[in-house]
Amino acid sequence: MAEQDQNRPADVAAQDSVGGMARRLANPAHLRDLARRSAATLREQGAEQLWRDVTFRVGLAFHHDGWRHRADIPLRRELKAQRAADLAGPTISVVVPMYNTPLRYFKEMVRSVRRQTYRHWQLVLVDASDGAHPAASRLAQKLAAAEPRILYKPVRNGGIALNTTAGFGLATGDCVALLDHDDLLYPNALYECAQALNAGADFVYSDEIVLSDNLRQLGGYHFKPDFAPDYLRGCNFITHLAVFRRSLLEEVGAAEYPDFDGAQDHELFLRLTERARKIIHIKKVLYIWRGHAGSTAAGMEAKPYAVAAGVRAIDAQLDRLKMPGKAMAVEGAPGAFQVRYELTGHPLVSVLIPNKDHVQDLDRCLASLYANAGYDNFEVIVIENNSTDPATFDYYRRLEQDPARPRCRVVRYEGAFNFSAVNNFGATFAQGEHLLLLNNDIEVLSTDFLRELLSYSQRPDVGAVGAKLYYPDDTIQHAGVLMGINGSAGHSHKSYPRKAVGDLYRLVTTQDYMAVTGACLMTKASLYRAAGGLDEEKFAVAYNDVDYCLKLWQQGLLNVFTPRAEAYHYESKSRGLDTLSENAARYAREKANFYEKYHDYIDNYDPYYNPHFNNLFENFGLK
Repeated sequence: MAEQDQNRPADVAAQDSVGGMARRLANPAHLRDLARRSAATLREQGAEQLWRDVTFRVGLAFHHDGWRHRADIPLRRELKAQRAADLAGPTISVVVPMYNTPLRYFKEMVRSVRRQTYRHWQLVLVDASDGAHPAASRLAQKLAAAEPRILYKPVRNGGIALNTTAGFGLATGDCVALLDHDDLLYPNALYECAQALNAGADFVYSDEIVLSDNLRQLGGYHFKPDFAPDYLRGCNFITHLAVFRRSLLEEVGAAEYPDFDGAQDHELFLRLTERARKIIHIKKVLYIWRGHAGSTAAGMEAKPYAVAAGVRAIDAQLDRLKMPGKAMAVEGAPGAFQVRYELTGHPLVSVLIPNKDHVQDLDRCLASLYANAGYDNFEVIVIENNSTDPATFDYYRRLEQDPARPRCRVVRYEGAFNFSAVNNFGATFAQGEHLLLLNNDIEVLSTDFLRELLSYSQRPDVGAVGAKLYYPDDTIQHAGVLMGINGSAGHSHKSYPRKAVGDLYRLVTTQDYMAVTGACLMTKASLYRAAGGLDEEKFAVAYNDVDYCLKLWQQGLLNVFTPRAEAYHYESKSRGLDTLSENAARYAREKANFYEKYHDYIDNYDPYYNPHFNNLFENFGLK
C-alpha cells in the first residue's frame, strides 16, 4: 500500500492539471490575488512559509510539484517555539529493533530522535544483528554509554516480533512509539503526539510520507482517515507513526507474537484499538518511511509471507470479538484484505424498489437480483408511483404471478414523486428485519449480493451498508459518500476505473464512511422506523439517504461500504437529471436544507477523508 493509486481518469486529472495552474499564473487578476495572499502569509507565518508557497506555485507553473511543500515539514519558527514551550507530558519510549542496520541509516534515525522538540523521550535500541554491519552496533553501544535517555541491548535474533517485545520489556516510558531502524521522525513528531496524549488519547497515529533510499525522491503520501475499524481489518492503514500508552499495551498483552511476523504491527494495532478509549489521528506527516529494496515501503511484494500473517491477524481479531467470519487476501493488492462474515441467522430482507414505467429497467433489476442474491429469504416490494404506460401494469400483473420471482408484489403510492415518501410508504408493507432500498436502475453483478450486504447489516455496530456501484462504462459511481465535497457531499473515487484499487486500497477494502447512497442501502428495519424513515419534507429527492445515514452515525453506528457487493447503476434514468428546470430548483432547495443542517460536517473535513485532499472533487486529489 506504499504507493497511491495512479489509475486516475483523464477528466479527473484535467481538473487539477498543472497546465491550468500555469494559465492562472499568467492572469493579472490571479497574480494580484497571489500577491495579496503572499503579504498575508508574510505577516502571519513569516518569510520561510512565504518562500515555500511562492516556490511551490511557481513550480506548478513549470510542471514540477515539489513534495516538500505538501509534506508538513515544520517551519523553523515552529520548532523554536516548541522547544521554548518545554511541553510537560509523558515520557515516550521510542522502540527500535535493529538488525544489521547500515551505519548511514542508523545515524539518520538516531539524529531524528535526538532532534525532537519534545524532550521527554527515551530511545530503546534492541540489537539482533549478526555482525554484518558492526559499525552501527558499536555506535549504538557508545551512544547508550554517553546518553541516559538511550538504552541499548543486544539480543538473540528471534524475529521482528520477539525483538520488538524485548524492546517493550526494556522501555520504562509512560508511552511507547515504534520506529523502524531505517526510518526517521520529523523533529516535531513526539511534541505533536505528546499534545494528543495530554488531551486524553491512549492511542495516537499520524500521516506519513514514503521517500527514496536517499530521502530525496517522493515514493508516496499516506494521508489517512480518522480511526475506522473496518478499514483496519482491510489493511494496516495506521502503519507509522503510532504511539500508545504503556497501560493500554499491558492491558492487551505487552508483546508482539512471532506467529504474525511480517504483520506484527498490524496485529498489535488491532488489539490496541479494540481496547483504546480515545484514538486521535494527527492529520500531519510526522514520519518518513524509507523505501528501498527489501523494505515493506517498496510494496508488500517484498515480503509475501506478510500477507499470510495479515490474514491470521485479522482472523484472530474476529475470534476475539466473536464476529464469525474469515479474512482473505485481495488478489492484485498485496497487503489488502477482505472479510467474509458468516450470517448469524436467517432473517427476512424486504427489498423496496420505487418504479414509474421503465419496465425494462425494472425487469433487468429484478432478474439480476433473483439470479445473484446469494440468499433465499427475501421479499420484493415494488412501489408503483404514477406510471402512465398500460404496458407497465400488464407487466405488474405478470410479475406477481411469476413463480421465478417469489414473494414479489406491487403496492401503489399515488402522490407526487417524493423519493423519501415513496420508500417510507413501501416500508409500511415490509415484514423483514432488514430493508434494502434499491433503485430500479440497478443491475446486480456479484453472485452473493444480498448475502454480502446482510452480513454487515446484521452487525449490531452497523447502521447502514452500501454497495460498490459502477456506471455502464465501468467507472466508479459510488464507493461511499464523502462530506464537504463542493459544499455538500460526493461519492468517493467517483469516475475511477472499475479495476482501480483506490487511494491506499480504499476501493478494494471495506470502508467506514459517514454515509452511503440510497440507490442501494441496507439497514435494519428497526433503525429505519426509529429514525422516522427518510425525511419527506426537507429532502424529498436529494440528500435523504445521507441525512438518514448521518442520523445513524450520530448515534455511534458505523455506515459501511463493501466492495464485495457490486452492481451497475444506470443513474437517474427513471426520473431525469436534477440539473434540469424544476428539478434544479428543487435540488437547490434541498442542498440548502442539507447545508443548514450539516454545515459543521461540510465546512470541516470529513473524518474519513483528510485535509490534505482537495474538497472540490471526489478524486482524493491533493490540495
